[in-house]
Amino acid sequence: MRKRVFSGARPTGRQHLGNYLGALQNYVKLQDEYDCIYCIVDIHALTTVEDVSNIQNNIYEMTLDWLAAGIDPKRSITFVQSHVPEVMELHTLLSMVTPLSWLLRVPTFKEKAKLQPHNVNYGLVGYPVLMTADIVLYKAEAIPVGEDQLPHLELAREIVRRFNSLFGPTFPEPEAKLTSFPMVLGLDGKQKMSKSLDNHIEIALSPEETVKRVRTAVTDPARQYRTDPGNPGICNIHFLHGYFNQTEQQRYAMMCRKAEVGCVEHKNVLADEINKALAPFHERRAALATNPQYVKDVLADGAQRAQVVARETLVEVKKKMGLL
Repeated sequence: MRKRVFSGARPTGRQHLGNYLGALQNYVKLQDEYDCIYCIVDIHALTTVEDVSNIQNNIYEMTLDWLAAGIDPKRSITFVQSHVPEVMELHTLLSMVTPLSWLLRVPTFKEKAKLQPHNVNYGLVGYPVLMTADIVLYKAEAIPVGEDQLPHLELAREIVRRFNSLFGPTFPEPEAKLTSFPMVLGLDGKQKMSKSLDNHIEIALSPEETVKRVRTAVTDPARQYRTDPGNPGICNIHFLHGYFNQTEQQRYAMMCRKAEVGCVEHKNVLADEINKALAPFHERRAALATNPQYVKDVLADGAQRAQVVARETLVEVKKKMGLL
């Protein structure tokens, strides 16, 4: 029997290269070995988003990207978090057995609180409990994460252990499915690719728009003239090139060191490589976009299938807690 995978992502709208290389490609591959549940966690988004006017459009655009990238609704369950309200009830029940001290020590809570001191809400504190509810509601056994996310998963495991100790074996302890999650730098070459920093390249951009975005990328700051030898080791164009064509990456690195190629030319080559790699994605996305109802139907069907599992789990939990 195949193990169950769960992973969730906030509805940020159209996905960028960092999302694609760091998560989406793994989501697609995992479908071959696991029963996968992929969730767009809109409730989580409310902890930091104050303007909710774009949430529905972001969900639609994100789903389009997921489906075009290869997430198959026949092999995976894809749905929106709030469409299965049982997760909020389980969140409440789990909060009754989660010590506040556990939550206050979470580094990401402290970081978020500093970023939004005017809005340190309960949801921000209880974020790990809701994340745990997301996972255990479907009794997921494997969670695809990078090493930097292991502390968050360990807290979920602690909550599971505490619940099982108090009320008897109920949830499997979710195990990390360590996958290759490259930390893709943005066009500034300094920080992780992010929409909020406007240093990203959306994978749904047209080929022409992709070229324009790539041309804004920062390269070797010490290379001021075309005739100056470059240092690929500190050039983000060099690193991005490696995700799409490692052979050409190494060839252009050698030419760069000898000043046989300029930064603009290298950017154009990278843009071509990105467009070539994403051409099948663009074709599928364009076809999906002609039928918005299909996207809605995928999410509705996913929520219905997820809710079957969720209701069974919640009945078991409430019985063990003496509520039924």
